[in-house]
Amino acid sequence: MSDPWLIVGLGNPGPEYAATRHNIGAMAVDVIAGSTSATLSRHKKVHACIAEAHLGFPGDRVSVIACAPLSYMNESGGPVKAAMNFYRIPPERLVVMHDELDIDFATLRIKKGGGDGGHNGLKSIRSAIGTGDYFRIRLGIGRPVGRQAPADYVLQAFSSAQRADLPTFLSRCAEAAETLIRQGLDVAQNAYNERSSSGDDASTGGKG
Repeated sequence: MSDPWLIVGLGNPGPEYAATRHNIGAMAVDVIAGSTSATLSRHKKVHACIAEAHLGFPGDRVSVIACAPLSYMNESGGPVKAAMNFYRIPPERLVVMHDELDIDFATLRIKKGGGDGGHNGLKSIRSAIGTGDYFRIRLGIGRPVGRQAPADYVLQAFSSAQRADLPTFLSRCAEAAETLIRQGLDVAQNAYNERSSSGDDASTGGKG
């Protein structure tokens, strides 16, 4: 069995945030855990819900730790660092799934490293682990129409039309994570990175 990977899905804790756009990363990690019949549960030594699982087929499996921090978004770094320490995960085997304002809804992008684009969850992780050189799967939520503040937009639930498309998108995100881990960055980018009519670098974060 290969060394384990840590897949982190960012979001805010509590039922009031569970269905909001900012929590799409946590939603995706839940789908990954569910696809392996594992269940995310509170870890005694990591301030996060954790599921230990395997991706792939018998004889060709990869060990993964699915992680949903129980901190608010802007404090994500603490649980991520704790999980990395507990499971002895280096940054090169860390995958973070997070919401991205400047990518259209239901569009995803995979990258390694780069800036944090104003995303407070990514900022917190960089501060806690001392590097931004890890894999990111950026899950498009699109920008608000009109004058709505992005910080308010990300804390709202998806529209009814988006909710209808969300299960398919989350399944695709889970597949992208498995492809990244099992086949590498180039293969995953070629298979899953999609064009977006929006920009490409900024996002938001916070509690909010």
